[in-house]
Amino acid sequence: MKAREVKRAKLANRYAHKREEIAAKVKSGEMDHEEAWQALSKLPRNSNPIRQHNRCKITGRPKGYIRLFGISRIQFREMASKGLIPGVTKASW
Repeated sequence: MKAREVKRAKLANRYAHKREEIAAKVKSGEMDHEEAWQALSKLPRNSNPIRQHNRCKITGRPKGYIRLFGISRIQFREMASKGLIPGVTKASW
């Protein structure tokens, strides 16, 4: 996994409680949306969990990610062909 993705995950975990507090204040009516935007803009940009990207656990490839297995399509095909993924077989038709 790339170092920047690890950094983003740590920041998201560190600032998650602050984001929840802001969301709770907006929901209760203590804070309007404009104040919430200002409060969120003061947090680090990479602390937003939306900025995290799924990556292959083996190669770190960001594209072609298969969520069910946590690996990229290329690694999935190689591992399935070798029989390393239980329950997955190559189609024979």
